[in-house]
Amino acid sequence: MSTLVDQDLFTGTPDRRALLGSRCADCAAHVFPRQDGCPRCTGGRMEDVPLARRGVLWAFTVQGFRPKPPYTGSKEFEPYGVGYVELPGQVIVEARLTEADPEGLRIGMPMVLTWVPFRQEEDGTPVLTYAFAPETQEER
Repeated sequence: MSTLVDQDLFTGTPDRRALLGSRCADCAAHVFPRQDGCPRCTGGRMEDVPLARRGVLWAFTVQGFRPKPPYTGSKEFEPYGVGYVELPGQVIVEARLTEADPEGLRIGMPMVLTWVPFRQEEDGTPVLTYAFAPETQEER
């Protein structure tokens, strides 16, 4: 059994989770994570919406050193990819990437939402966080 880093970031079932964002009922702007007010029009009529599970890589880098506290990830640090993934018609999300080799990434490549280990609870329970992986031919 595993748990998620923050249950409020997600919606759906364990085999079909999605990121949970907000959409402004006044101007249709999307945000992630959810919030009560619209950053575009300052309206207060935000609706919860599941975000797209597929997008395209907008920008990326590789985190080559352990982040400072309050980072609570794995004690065995390994470099990991970080990127912005554009979810079509919605929002650009900052996320971990499953690929850490810059040669395996390119701007505009199709990406799909997935789950990766983040850390372990004291009792050994794995804690997962969201990430985006390069989409395979089979997933298209």
